Amino acid sequence: MKLEYTFKSALKALLTHKSRSALTILGIVIGITAIMMIMSMGSGAENLILGELGSFGSELIAVMPGREPTGPTDFAEMMFSDSLKERDVEALKKKSNVPGLRDISPEVLVPGSVSYMGETFKPMIIGWNVEMLAELMDLYPEKGNLFDDNDIRTKASVAVIGSKVKEELFGAQDAVNKKIKIKNRNFRVVGVFEKRGIVSFLNVDESVLIPYTTAITYLRGTDYYSQLNIIATSPEVIDETVLDIERTLREMHGITDPEKDDFYVTTQEAMLEQIGTIIGILTMFLSAVVAISLIVGGIGIMNIMLVSVTERTREIGLRKALGATEGNILKQFLIESVMLTATGGAIGIAFGAGLSFLVSVALSKFAGLNWSFSFPLTAAIMGLGVSAFVGLIFGLYPAKKASQKSPIEALRYE
Repeated sequence: MKLEYTFKSALKALLTHKSRSALTILGIVIGITAIMMIMSMGSGAENLILGELGSFGSELIAVMPGREPTGPTDFAEMMFSDSLKERDVEALKKKSNVPGLRDISPEVLVPGSVSYMGETFKPMIIGWNVEMLAELMDLYPEKGNLFDDNDIRTKASVAVIGSKVKEELFGAQDAVNKKIKIKNRNFRVVGVFEKRGIVSFLNVDESVLIPYTTAITYLRGTDYYSQLNIIATSPEVIDETVLDIERTLREMHGITDPEKDDFYVTTQEAMLEQIGTIIGILTMFLSAVVAISLIVGGIGIMNIMLVSVTERTREIGLRKALGATEGNILKQFLIESVMLTATGGAIGIAFGAGLSFLVSVALSKFAGLNWSFSFPLTAAIMGLGVSAFVGLIFGLYPAKKASQKSPIEALRYE
């Protein structure tokens, strides 16, 4: 029997029971669709995160308080660590200690809300050097100005606010030179950012930026910083600058054993590598979990194929009586199984790509994320191959059982 005729016979048999064939491949369709979406969304998330981090520039170095986190408890410790203080900032500023440092800005996170004339809004309040932030993000006010080094030095009560904050508190009014209240302290609005959405994980529209000296003195009431942001003189001196920062902070903290550091230093390159690895592992793990549905779908196909073998016993007997060999019968039922799963894989790839594209558009349009659609070609090829392999494996037993039927007994079957 020619292979072409075997394919035609298999296709005809599947089309005879269209509804059953469609329901049979449903598990495969769902599994491949889920894998495609996970791989596509994982790739999109990685591109977004790496793009956002990359926008800061390769010269950025971050110094975080506490031990380098290896688990959830370490992250909690980092949030409440008081290891980075003003004396550390002053030591790092000295050229003799860190020659490769061009600029440094402590960061202070302030929980709470802002209010104006009875209107209240809960933004992200950050104490920072806003000029350094503007340089990193290419972020400047639409109206008004940024506060400067003099405002930081004098601990001035000034603020630059995002467009959403301005809209919620002031409506159509001009916000510049108006006074907002943060924790019962008045702050003069000196600038309003243009509408930018999320830039490098900072929702600019919902942010209030104030001098870090003001934040730590009057709002936090503490003497430690949430983070230190450092800009190196060039990408070429990053490694050397990191070593100088670590050496200086260890001297300031009286640490002789690096294993006992109460801070950790990270660079853009290191962060990009770590995040890429984490997202890759998470994507593969989720894909492996979802792949279980392919096994369930394969079992369903095996079950249906066994039912099909029973229903077509007389057909099998007639084919054998007309000269079909066990190999011919085996090939036909195997091809039917592979065609079912491969069709399910193709439909799953199309559905997965389509849904991923719709989700990407929704995230870009409604969530304000710079999310790009990514078609995971590797996942598509792998999905099609795996689905066909599943059909081959789970179709083997029913096909073998069909091929071994006795033609005389099969013709007698009622």
